[in-house]
Amino acid sequence: MINLIAEALVASLLVATIITCFVLSRRIERLKADEAGMRQTVGALITATDSAERAISSLKLTLGDCDRTLDERLRTAERYAADLHAQVEAGHAVMDRIAQIVAAANRIGRPVAEPAAVETSSVSRLDDAARSAAAIRNRAARRLEENAA
Repeated sequence: MINLIAEALVASLLVATIITCFVLSRRIERLKADEAGMRQTVGALITATDSAERAISSLKLTLGDCDRTLDERLRTAERYAADLHAQVEAGHAVMDRIAQIVAAANRIGRPVAEPAAVETSSVSRLDDAARSAAAIRNRAARRLEENAA
């Protein structure tokens, strides 16, 4: 009788062991499937990282090119600004000389030009030119002030 109980106990332990082995086998299969999925995910991440590194290096090159181009354009703009400033100063000097000539002519008592001798179209052109020169001078002065700020 004790033998029978012992054999029943061993049989039940064997059944429990088989069930546990079956459950563990299933878990191992799932882990292996998860491992394969993780390997695929890691591979995809490595590929994405490589692509991102290449894109970053390409962006760095592009940024360097943009920086050089911008620097070159800024130097060109500064040269143009300096040239414009010199031209504006020269224009001021010319306008001052013209004002001095007109003032000297008025002091002498001679009119600079006879109103009847000058055509009205010439006067309007001169007025237009004077207004245009004043507008250009004002714009250049504003740009110089903006550049100084």
